[in-house]
Order: sequence, then structure tokens, then C-alpha cells
Amino acid sequence: QVQLVESGGGLVQAGASLRLSCAASGRTLSVYAMGWFRQAPGKEREFVAAINRNGGSTYYAASVKGRFTISRDNAKNTVYLQMNSLKPEDTAVYYCVAARTAGLAANVDGYDYWGQGTQVTVSS
Repeated sequence: QVQLVESGGGLVQAGASLRLSCAASGRTLSVYAMGWFRQAPGKEREFVAAINRNGGSTYYAASVKGRFTISRDNAKNTVYLQMNSLKPEDTAVYYCVAARTAGLAANVDGYDYWGQGTQVTVSS
């Protein structure tokens, strides 16, 4: 089992950048595919990005493609989400997730472990 802790959220203005981090403990991160989801108030949780076990393959939601970059450092047991050109509609709680399977999933059921989330607020 793995525990996930997100950090790096905050309040920024539109157009700014933030980098979220997800630190894993309990088991080496390299055995998991990883991802990020987000949930805005009153909305369902939605997929943001995913990365495979060795970092060689990534997958993004259309709404963030070209602005967000997911990466991982297995030696540091950490996954990152670099968010550039932030928009007010990116405001949400961002969750780090891990999957025991090798493939990249874009659905909530595709992930086995979830962090507690970190708040990102983008003002206009």
C-alpha cells in the first residue's frame, strides 16, 4: 500500500504558474502508474493527467493539454504537476492518484490510491 501527500497548491492570479508535488510513502513509486484529478465545487471529480511507471508515456485531459505537464522522479518517490497559464476554471482541489495497473486510465475507477488533495485557486 502507498500513501500520497500533495503539496504546492495556493492562490494565484490568472496566467500564473504553480507546481504541485505528490510525495509517496509506504512503497516505491515506480510500481505504480500515477495521475492527477481535480474537483471543483459542485462538480464531479475529473481527470487531469497521467503518467506511466517509468515516465515514458503521458496522457492529458483536453482542457489542460499544452498548459500542464506531469512528470515523476522515482528516485525521490515524487510526482509533479507543472501548471502554466492558469485560468479561473482551473480552480479546484487537486488529487494525486496511484494505480497498480500499468496502463494510463482517465477514469476514477482506474486508480487504487488517492491523496487528500491540495487546493488551487486562480483569480481573474
